[in-house]
Amino acid sequence: MSNTEKDKAQAGAEAAPRGLLAKHAILERNATLLLVASLIVVAIGGIVEIAPLFYFQNTIEKVVGMRPYTPLELAGRNIYVREGCYVCHSQMIRPFRDEVERYGHYSLAAESMYDHPFQWGSKRTGPDLARVGQRYSNDWQVEHLKDPRALVPESVMPSYAFLAEARLDTALTADHLRTNVTLGVPYSDEAVENALADLVAQATPDADTSGLEARYPNVTFGDFDGNPREITEMDALVAYLQMLGTLVDFEAYEPEQNYR
Repeated sequence: MSNTEKDKAQAGAEAAPRGLLAKHAILERNATLLLVASLIVVAIGGIVEIAPLFYFQNTIEKVVGMRPYTPLELAGRNIYVREGCYVCHSQMIRPFRDEVERYGHYSLAAESMYDHPFQWGSKRTGPDLARVGQRYSNDWQVEHLKDPRALVPESVMPSYAFLAEARLDTALTADHLRTNVTLGVPYSDEAVENALADLVAQATPDADTSGLEARYPNVTFGDFDGNPREITEMDALVAYLQMLGTLVDFEAYEPEQNYR
């Protein structure tokens, strides 16, 4: 290619961006035209995002094993949120190889269907807790909450030893369940009526747990904080942590193909 041809090609390449910029300048200088063009772009994007949802009967796959929180677990969850645990710990395992190999099966939407608010996110100062249930003993959880660095030397987590000394306030236990019912959580009238009894039964060794187990399958019960004399906030928080990620049997789980 001669120098003249190269110059022409270069000039043509430089002229193309200038032409696009000139056309874009027309939009920038005409507020009405810019508004109309923006609305068109937003409308197209909205249709692409929203229209497929009209063909879904349910956007949450039904998963065997999922149930509402027990009254004690719900109280523990309230403490978890109150103390800001979500600031450093997410509860959402994304479908990436590094996350699945470290934390376990990726999170399902159904696992958060009774969460108000949900605990998703990717900001992690500490590990994801979506599958922490039953990975450690109750004693480990209690000691870790009391003195994190005694078990994890590099931890920057503050101590929550005071939870073991704080008696759990159960005055509003039934009201908490009623509030969740208004949000769509399927607590039965029987569950609301027996809320306090179920809470006490779950945290009391040798208690009659037949009603509790009937209303909340796959429930873990016993003395969670090592102090059988009273039910503390530590009992509630550990009960909540020990439940996380344990309700779905992923060895038998197969994604549904026809839930849409």
